Amino acid sequence: MTNHHQHASHPNVIARLKRAEGHLRKVIDMIEDGRPCLDLAQQLQAVESAIRNSKQLLIHDHLDHCLDADGSESDREELKAITRYL
Repeated sequence: MTNHHQHASHPNVIARLKRAEGHLRKVIDMIEDGRPCLDLAQQLQAVESAIRNSKQLLIHDHLDHCLDADGSESDREELKAITRYL
């Protein structure tokens, strides 16, 4: 695997995704333990939030560092493609 797409924000993205992974494991355990739905919904909200924040950080970092300020045609197409995920 190459590191040419490594950015300063990637360790933060990884940390956020690991947090989401921990929340998701907790939700699974909670379901298996028969915990109340309100508790499950709160934990699922935490998973969703952690993933959403990770995605936004990754996309904003990409926009700041990977797309050329001149706005070539390929960069405009990539901008359109990646912003669909915001």
